[in-house]
Amino acid sequence: MLDRSSMTRWRARIGAEQLELLLAETLSVAMRTAATTQAACERVTVDTTVQTKAVAHPTDSHLLMRGIEWLNRLAKRHGIALRQSFLRVGRRARRDVSRLIHGRGHKQAMRWVRKMRTWLGRLDRDIGRKIAGNAELEAAFALARERVATVLAQKAGDSDKLYAMHAPEVECIAKGKARTRYEFGVKTSIAVTNARTAGGQFIIGMQALPGTPYDGHTLSGQIAQVERLTGVTVERAYVDRGYRGHKHDRFARVFIAHSRGIASPTVRRELRRRNAIEPIIGHTKSDGLLERNHLAGATGDAINAVLVAAGHNMRLLVAWLTALWRGMSRSLLNFGERRCRG
Repeated sequence: MLDRSSMTRWRARIGAEQLELLLAETLSVAMRTAATTQAACERVTVDTTVQTKAVAHPTDSHLLMRGIEWLNRLAKRHGIALRQSFLRVGRRARRDVSRLIHGRGHKQAMRWVRKMRTWLGRLDRDIGRKIAGNAELEAAFALARERVATVLAQKAGDSDKLYAMHAPEVECIAKGKARTRYEFGVKTSIAVTNARTAGGQFIIGMQALPGTPYDGHTLSGQIAQVERLTGVTVERAYVDRGYRGHKHDRFARVFIAHSRGIASPTVRRELRRRNAIEPIIGHTKSDGLLERNHLAGATGDAINAVLVAAGHNMRLLVAWLTALWRGMSRSLLNFGERRCRG
């Protein structure tokens, strides 16, 4: 039997760079089985999306309550007698905030938030006084107190805010969509074949982009990953208007959606195919784990992106090989029936 943490240790040992070999192997199998071709990899579509982290929605009351609970757990584990735990009043305050914040009681809800911030500060100072001078206890509380201090100090308009106590790498990415104004995770770049080949539309490159970089600045790195995984030089890349000002000066020619003055009918036709990347992103989120990443840290974000792409390609390969097997079986049965009749 395997221990539950065996896969975690294996992923940590391998790393995202070596896991790219798994994605490259899925593409190699697709080419050997004629599910896709090398020519299809010369013309790619590139886009970005958000790889959402498995965290709760980061409201102020939630973060403050998580800080109170974390400090209480550590205090209980190390046998520190607290002056007051603030657990009971904190949970009641968080419940009242969620009840009042979206109605006429907004001011009252904000008063409860200020009280929770005061309680967390009192708890942190109480623990600081009782562990002062004890190097072992100070080391045990260092990480929790550092993140609590960040939560207490941050304000609404600050950049580089902490959105999850256990996942400081989570970033807030504005999407501008009516149903989802903001998403919390890491920006992720994805590259697919522009044409839908016999086996489907394969993902030929995927990587996490921490720091919320501008889309145009990530294009060269994404094309380089595609060429590294497929061994094929990209000739044309099709992107949306978010990539304007990309300054990509390598071999691949970049075509931006809704551009004027494109005379080639082939380029215009392939540019219309750019929108086909959207359902691929949808499949990675609904069928894969791009919508709910449970792997810890920035390394977990990079690993999950590669594994999601490899999983998508494997599903396409299973469907393609199943269709091939059915076709071969049907041909053999028909051949046997003709032999019997003859």
